Amino acid sequence: MFSISGVADPEPVDQLKSFLAATRSLTADFKQVLLDEMGNPKEASYGVFYLQRPGKFRWNYETPFRQEIVSSSGKVWFYDSDLEQVTIKKLDASVGSTPALLLSGDIPLEYNYTIERQGDEGAMQWLKLVPKDVDSTFKYLLIGLENGSLNGMELSDNFGQLTRIYFSNIKINTPIPASLFDFKPPKNADVFSE
Repeated sequence: MFSISGVADPEPVDQLKSFLAATRSLTADFKQVLLDEMGNPKEASYGVFYLQRPGKFRWNYETPFRQEIVSSSGKVWFYDSDLEQVTIKKLDASVGSTPALLLSGDIPLEYNYTIERQGDEGAMQWLKLVPKDVDSTFKYLLIGLENGSLNGMELSDNFGQLTRIYFSNIKINTPIPASLFDFKPPKNADVFSE
């Protein structure tokens, strides 16, 4: 069984598990905001997020900088168009606990995370997921659910950085071309493999 702190109503946990079980694909616009130590926004990025379960996702950052993060076939490609650089990482335990993999994989929540109810903000219900793996790349992840669907995320990493992601124009279980998850480095890009 998973743990829920306090006297929390397990309903949001059940909603998250139902959402993950029912979602085979997802497309959404996103706004990603980096926050300073005081919680004030300091940088915002915009783009489109694609998810195909199991194991495939793509973040297309469009403004202010063009970047792509693509996961498929056990690898993750990070492409920065300004630097003309591609970094390829194996999808192992170090990358496997990332929030995108929580959404795209078949990771058992109760096995990998301690789950706490964080309360409501209007119609949105927030859950806090704390990785049980001490070597995880993040301290915690907040997931905001509205009407049983993903609406927002907040990530606190091990470097003290806080990132919020807001989703809009969410489309669930609509077909996504498989080619979207086939990343081919541009001809002029430097490629680094870890």
